[in-house]
Amino acid sequence: MTFNPLEQRGIPLDRQLRNWRELNVTPIDPDHCDPYTRCRIITMNGIEVEAIMFSHQLARNTVDPEVKRQLARTRYIEAQQQKVVNWLLPGVSSVLETTIAYEQVAVDLTAWVARMEPDPYLKQAYQFGVLEDFDHLYRYANLYEMIEHRKAESIVEGLTEVMPGRPTKFHHRHPTDNVRDPYVKDETNPLSKLHALTIMSAEQQTMNFYMNTGPTYMEPIARQLYQEIGLIEEEHVTHYESLVDPGETWWEQLVNHEYNECYLYYSFMEQESDPKVKAIWELHLNQELEHLHIACDLMRRHDGRDPESVLAPQLPDVLTFEPNKAYLRELLDTQIDLTTLGAGYVREAHERFEKMQEQIHGGEAPPSERVMTQHDEMFGREYRVETEGEHPDPALREK
Repeated sequence: MTFNPLEQRGIPLDRQLRNWRELNVTPIDPDHCDPYTRCRIITMNGIEVEAIMFSHQLARNTVDPEVKRQLARTRYIEAQQQKVVNWLLPGVSSVLETTIAYEQVAVDLTAWVARMEPDPYLKQAYQFGVLEDFDHLYRYANLYEMIEHRKAESIVEGLTEVMPGRPTKFHHRHPTDNVRDPYVKDETNPLSKLHALTIMSAEQQTMNFYMNTGPTYMEPIARQLYQEIGLIEEEHVTHYESLVDPGETWWEQLVNHEYNECYLYYSFMEQESDPKVKAIWELHLNQELEHLHIACDLMRRHDGRDPESVLAPQLPDVLTFEPNKAYLRELLDTQIDLTTLGAGYVREAHERFEKMQEQIHGGEAPPSERVMTQHDEMFGREYRVETEGEHPDPALREK
């Protein structure tokens, strides 16, 4: 069934404010929930945080007090939405358990987007990045067994494999080699804009999460691993945000943000297995439909253009959380040795890459390698979840 958010009216803005009782949602049960319900929650938290921060930046770059007031009204509702979504996560889950869920999001969300992306250059950007998040999941899973003596299988539940990706130590690149070429806004498929905004927002929230939670651990190896992967997440945000055409006006970006929120809430509402969470997706969709119409009015008034000229005439097929094991194994088999050079990709360790490696590692094993050494000393093995057989790369098979 087609769904055109531009033709749908949502809840009027003056009826969207919720009280404390309505905001105080019951969190999911981490021991009995669908892992992809948790993934959808984490994704939408990142989407809402990006919407809020973008609105703040727009407000700081406009001199029109009426625009500031309108943005403030919508943004306050977005802030309520973000609290509801993020507060669905259970307080009984440890930071590391939530971290593993964040990486499951990064793996299966990015892999699905890569599969569906129509633009070959953008597809390659997602394929490149997902092999790095795949390795982060593996490193954190081993840290989890070391520190909490539990297995990541209880979190990912066999939907996502846990094994080496592109080794984390090779993710540290010269900053200029993390900048990609942007899509051309007037030529690209509207779906590509939604993909870029979605993955950028999700990676940005992961970066923020690690920046703030990393030093809450007492164990030195945990603090160090969060610091290392936190730096890589900053690289990933640079990688993905540079895909967005910087020629998009503030108003064009605003309607893209609101349209993307409608797309994702609609997608997740269609596939959600938890009735209470599904009701939240449906409510937020009906709020976002009104936010989209407000953004469209602002674009017409201040940009002099019709939003229909930049938005898809109807929502694309729903974005779906599902296993991507075969696809990821194909990428592991064919792209694990890639790095970046300028806005492209190469297989050789070029001079700029090698110099960055030398400077950042200083001749020592980084935390991502030391966590594996310490895990092996404790358990005499690695922690992996290989449901589909041996690793595709013989060099990365467990010894």
